Amino acid sequence: MTAFSTQRGAELPFPVVQAHQVHGDRIAYVDSPSLTREDLEGIDALMTDVPGIAIGARTADCIPVLLYDPVRPAVCAVHAGWRGTVLGITAKAIREMSSRFGTVPADVHAVIGPGIGFDSFQIGEEVVEAFRDAGFPMEKIYSFRGPRIPDTMQGGHHIDLWQANRWLLTESGLQDANIQTAGLCTYTHNDRFYSARREGIRCPRIINAIRLNP
Repeated sequence: MTAFSTQRGAELPFPVVQAHQVHGDRIAYVDSPSLTREDLEGIDALMTDVPGIAIGARTADCIPVLLYDPVRPAVCAVHAGWRGTVLGITAKAIREMSSRFGTVPADVHAVIGPGIGFDSFQIGEEVVEAFRDAGFPMEKIYSFRGPRIPDTMQGGHHIDLWQANRWLLTESGLQDANIQTAGLCTYTHNDRFYSARREGIRCPRIINAIRLNP
């Protein structure tokens, strides 16, 4: 198994199948390396059990979650922005792997890659309510830090997307010891990663890829 997240200006070491993501929760099975973004319209997670096919999630602050089942060899690449996280796409990916591949959640290894960190993800009350309504443990993923300071990420409402996705994984049956979080904030590491919040929505994307080795 090979997994990686690209940094600014990096070139992919091999072709990676990528979807046209829309911040939803649809998942697609990939059985050919020739599938294009047009073929995978409206998809936010890809999975495969075909060795040699690399699948990827495109991010620039959203959270990439890479999943690997070493027992019934299969992999999945999840794009989890706040909307996808609220929809539970990471948990849905585990269910889909179980259904298609016979994956047992306790066997799965997960990496939560570079994405916007807790201190940098300042949001409005409507986003807070979306997470609360979806049943997330707010005491673990949310904080209010007082009056918002203009033109900074200080103060206001904050959500920890890393922890929210980790919670989805453990609730799905993954062992906590099998979940790694990179802990790299794309917003603050401006020398290493692209950030849509910092640079604008049209900025390039990080490619977070995983494959079963041929």
